Amino acid sequence: MDKVIEQVREYYGKRLRSKADLKTGACCASDRPPAEIRGILPLIADEIHERFYGCGSPLPPLLQGMTVLDPGCGTGRDVYIASKLAGESGCAIGVDMTAEQIETAMKHQEGQRERFGFKASNVKFLQGYIEDLKSLGIEDGSVDVVISNCVINLSPAKELVFAEIYRVLKPGGELFFSDVFADRRIPEALASDPVLRGECLSGAMYTEDFRRLMAKAGWADFRYTSIRPLDIGNEEIEEKLGFAAFSSRTVRAFKLDGLEDICEDYGQVAWYDGSIEGQPHFFDLDDHHRFFTNKPMLVCGNTASMLSNTRYSRAFTVMGDRSVHYGAFGGCGDGAGAGDGVCEAAGAGSCC
Repeated sequence: MDKVIEQVREYYGKRLRSKADLKTGACCASDRPPAEIRGILPLIADEIHERFYGCGSPLPPLLQGMTVLDPGCGTGRDVYIASKLAGESGCAIGVDMTAEQIETAMKHQEGQRERFGFKASNVKFLQGYIEDLKSLGIEDGSVDVVISNCVINLSPAKELVFAEIYRVLKPGGELFFSDVFADRRIPEALASDPVLRGECLSGAMYTEDFRRLMAKAGWADFRYTSIRPLDIGNEEIEEKLGFAAFSSRTVRAFKLDGLEDICEDYGQVAWYDGSIEGQPHFFDLDDHHRFFTNKPMLVCGNTASMLSNTRYSRAFTVMGDRSVHYGAFGGCGDGAGAGDGVCEAAGAGSCC
């Protein structure tokens, strides 16, 4: 574990000076961010952009007044965007183990405050390990939203990472992150290769192991909001890893009691009021739940809980409770487990 951590620190602290030093496209974001984020990007310092190595845009809506944590924040691009979205009544915390990255993030703190027009900075950067947030003073149940952008794959102790994220989230809090995934386990000899690890490939999570890790940490249900295939774009690296298929995925999960590991039907209905900024016509909870404004939609018990017991409740009305059970939620795909309420598109084997 220590060897891998030191390799990653060396790769991101010494070998990479900008995006141009990357050998593949795995760490390069290609998802088009929402309009409110696109409006903030020009306010971010050029040096922060140049040393940004994300693979998605994991910044959910409704961050005003929230405490947002970014474990593995690098030079702080997403931290600063989150701080702008959270406003002066909220705050954003960035954690990274690499001194060079944190130093870059911190030196722009006052400049970003001025660009955002805030009276005081609402960001804090901490140098430390994402596997041990407690040692940095991040308390149990103290964070509203955890974001992460192409970082968890780098950790040699992912189980600890997810356990720590679950610990620091408040009840009803949200984990929203983008990362690289693989369709099989990567052999250990390749997983410890410093270049393959640093390029976010050999540490990529096998999707089924990820499902198991999430369940063990406390998330019986999670959702993919986007999935896109990754093209390595480097012949030498493809010779080593061409046996596996890689994808960039964005994941949404909530810290909620009572979530079940398959979709269960309680006759509940939800509808969206169109009030989330930039999303007047519909809201996508995940890649197979699009709620059109003012259109009632039948939902399983887990989805009902996600919409009524989190900050999203301000934009949704949910009718019904769990007093009557109608069996597994029907209408799901023909994937593994079809017929027992498991949807083919499910992230954790539970969706409607």
